[in-house]
Amino acid sequence: MMPFKSIALIPAAGMGRRMGASINKQYLQLGGMPIVARTVSVFEQSPLIDAIYLVIPAEEIPYCQEHVVEAYRFSKVVAIVPGGKERQHSVMNGLRGMKEHVSGNDIILIHDGVRPLITVEALRESIAAASSHDGGVMAVQAKDTIKSVKNGIVTSTLDRTTLWQAQTPQAFRFSVIFSAHQAAETDHYLGTDDASLVERIGGTVRIIQGDYHNIKITTPEDLILAEAFLSSTQKTRARHD
Repeated sequence: MMPFKSIALIPAAGMGRRMGASINKQYLQLGGMPIVARTVSVFEQSPLIDAIYLVIPAEEIPYCQEHVVEAYRFSKVVAIVPGGKERQHSVMNGLRGMKEHVSGNDIILIHDGVRPLITVEALRESIAAASSHDGGVMAVQAKDTIKSVKNGIVTSTLDRTTLWQAQTPQAFRFSVIFSAHQAAETDHYLGTDDASLVERIGGTVRIIQGDYHNIKITTPEDLILAEAFLSSTQKTRARHD
């Protein structure tokens, strides 16, 4: 296979209504940094990542440029792209924004801007999976019993040994994920995640063992949990230094 680049696409265009804060959730503080800045810093510091594209609500781009990209001197952020109505539209905007600057074999790691506790090792495993399959998805096995319900009545109890909760990053070769998004756009199909679009066109997506700490910060409770996880990680590192 020809040499490829690994590029992060980080959508952070959500409004965060469930957080109930006066600013969008991606700018709330986590360990003294805006959540999205802490997320970007993992990709910035990884030698595996060649470039970063951020997807932000159009009206917030100047704020993000000043208070995230410039404030933390993120040199790998090559563009901030305006988001769309839904996350899927935001990702497609990002893919279109990089189209002229990437090859079909380049690996695109799509990662939620409010999932800041991702590890560098997860990036390595995601790139490896996308190099040998149509895609790779970080995921963790469901811990709880899952019920299928219709009109408030249980219709079945699912076998949780086969159920995985998808996380990000989700990694794909550019040619694969762009084709999948194009097909979804043409058919007016809205998927639940990027991998579902690849699955829909017959792609093979490999599961990568994720981390229960790799949470998406959506509610105030999530932020409290993330603070606890971050503090625990920092204490562990300090003991090993």
